Amino acid sequence: PSVSIGFEEVRSGFNKPVLVTHAGDARLFVVEQNGLIKVIKNGAVLGTPFLNLTSLVQCCGEEGLLGLAFEPNYAATGRFYVYYTNSAGDQAIVRYNVSANPNVADPGSAVSIMTIPHPNQSNHNGGWLGFGPDGNLYIGVGDGGGGGDPYCTAQNATDWRGKLLRINVVGQVTYTIPSGNIFTTSQK
Repeated sequence: PSVSIGFEEVRSGFNKPVLVTHAGDARLFVVEQNGLIKVIKNGAVLGTPFLNLTSLVQCCGEEGLLGLAFEPNYAATGRFYVYYTNSAGDQAIVRYNVSANPNVADPGSAVSIMTIPHPNQSNHNGGWLGFGPDGNLYIGVGDGGGGGDPYCTAQNATDWRGKLLRINVVGQVTYTIPSGNIFTTSQK
């Protein structure tokens, strides 16, 4: 039997959307590269953004708000993580909490988890965040720019760029390196 695959527009009107995800419920969260996270609830885009980081985010090209991940136990903790290019051009991983309103984050709850220097080019920023089945946060970090990794960051075990980082953030003030990481001694 043949299978027919097609596309259906759910919503339009977004400005440079880079990611659509969920928090374990029926809502969808749309990440816009310019620094906004919007909520689609019951088929409608809510008028107030979930989080507005436009004053902190350097956009656009390959820079901007690039990633969003909700803790696996988000319903209990209300904690989530964003990955963005900050005003210095570096990559920022920041944790936030939801406010008393489940459709709006608390912008004052920001906790910097890590900042990854990105001094060479404005491209190859990476930006993906996600929790693995082990409960750790995985962070896809770009190599820092330039075609073919001219700064050799991906080949340098002491540089965080050009890597898939795995950190334990659940229950932590910032993060710890999970046991079993063979590169623990070469981490910054």
